[in-house]
Amino acid sequence: MSRDTGERVPLLDLRAQYESMRDDIDEAIRRVVESQHFILGPEVEALEREIADYCGTTHAVGVSSGTDALLVALMALGVGPGDEVITTPFTFFATAGTVARLGARTVFVDIEPDTFNIDAARIEAALSPRTKAIIPVHLFGRVADMDTVMRLAGSAGVAVIEDAAQAIGAYDAAGRRAGAIGDIGAFSFFPSKNLGAFGDAGMVTTSDESLARLMRQLRVHGMEPKYFHSMVGGNFRLDALQAAVLRVKLRHLDTWHDGRRRNAARYRELFAQAGIEQVTLPQDVPGHIYNQFVIRVPQRDALRDHLSARAIGTEIYYPLPLHMQACFAGLGYQEGDFPHAERAAREVLALPIYPELEDAALQRVVASIADFYAAR
Repeated sequence: MSRDTGERVPLLDLRAQYESMRDDIDEAIRRVVESQHFILGPEVEALEREIADYCGTTHAVGVSSGTDALLVALMALGVGPGDEVITTPFTFFATAGTVARLGARTVFVDIEPDTFNIDAARIEAALSPRTKAIIPVHLFGRVADMDTVMRLAGSAGVAVIEDAAQAIGAYDAAGRRAGAIGDIGAFSFFPSKNLGAFGDAGMVTTSDESLARLMRQLRVHGMEPKYFHSMVGGNFRLDALQAAVLRVKLRHLDTWHDGRRRNAARYRELFAQAGIEQVTLPQDVPGHIYNQFVIRVPQRDALRDHLSARAIGTEIYYPLPLHMQACFAGLGYQEGDFPHAERAAREVLALPIYPELEDAALQRVVASIADFYAAR
């Protein structure tokens, strides 16, 4: 097989995004520097209002990262030793890591093989008198089966935290946006996200005023009023520079989602034309924002090496399910306990999907995949 000499196709390229709004971004940063208000303050408060309005909630609370969004949400619900939290083993580490940090036990439930989201129909069997919360993850930008999750949570009297780190702007069949369905929504603005900061940043959303007030207090070490502490919180504050950048980007978010959906549709056309039977494409449903475009393939690692040799960026989200991570060995799970998650970890591969991708790049990706399987 001859080595492809086409131009590089990165998994993500944020330079083009920045160049399209350079003046607005630079002005936002200048505004913060001149104000000398770097932590919380007017920029953060404005972003909170804009995110709440965008998601359809009454409140939004800016925090320092997506991980801290999950942590402050769990703390606000009083999760601690002796409690159990139900979630998926096929997600970023923080979903379960924050539960462990609070001394609670993570109870895993397998995923749906066609959506990669938690199989909500299996949650009921995982509920116990110790269950304090359920964390469905809207993986890769597709909203989980929230109707079933909310019904089961309501019957059991437990809270729901939506891990919407990859799903800002995604919505379900009823038109409800991620972060506005459960008791609390947790968002990440890590730079690679659809709405990404220039560093770490996060947000929690809720329409429960008491939870919002509590999370605001928890993010500043439990302080209220200044230098008086009725509880132990943490340093989860969002800085104003990140908020200012995110405010500029938020105005473009729906346009970027349209671009990602357009690229996803084009991938489907190209894969159909190529007739690559080995590739399983993600389901196309309304409301999917394609934070990642994740295919399932046999010989995944060899394919990834092949694409890397052709300067095509890919990523594996995620190569090892959480129940098989060494730090969670004490939970007592074994290989084989969650077969759908384990198989997904062997087969998934994320392809470039960012909105600035040109059609020639999409064609190169699909042609390179076709070339790989044609030689086998």
